[in-house]
Amino acid sequence: MSDSYRTLLLLRHAKSQYPPGVADHDRPLAPRGIREAALAGDWLRAHAPAVDAVLCSTATRTRETLERTRIDAPTEFVDRLYDATPGAVIDEINGVSSRFDCSAKNVATLLVIGHEPTMSALSLGLATADGSNSAAAERISEKFPTSSIAVLRTGGDWSQLTLNSATLVTFHVPR
Repeated sequence: MSDSYRTLLLLRHAKSQYPPGVADHDRPLAPRGIREAALAGDWLRAHAPAVDAVLCSTATRTRETLERTRIDAPTEFVDRLYDATPGAVIDEINGVSSRFDCSAKNVATLLVIGHEPTMSALSLGLATADGSNSAAAERISEKFPTSSIAVLRTGGDWSQLTLNSATLVTFHVPR
């Protein structure tokens, strides 16, 4: 990978429980989610560049997903990523340099952990028509299951990320 490329990993939280009386924001992972979040972490370590930084929703299920992936990177928990629009997530990605002590240029691989329907809309919205993996795009348009990972690549700095400015490389559903 060239120094000019950045890798964006979009991870939907793992399968959560629906305990009675628990607010949506506070729902924990289900046993299946605990297992699949670990599988997502295994896949990331085996197939993606090392994660340099993480933006994670503040929801319990996203925090627990990150914990179970065993990804060890500087992390910011962002309220705005819960119930976010794709545009709000792009705004947060654009601000990576102000969130982390290191220079944004040192964040070559960024992991964002969030929710549906935002993760699928963001994956497809960022992907350019030319050069993107059309089979991966088709799978994402059909369903972006829990624990799924979209891998995108962009040539610009995080501050320049916009719609149609990245290449969709692959899509993985850990099971």
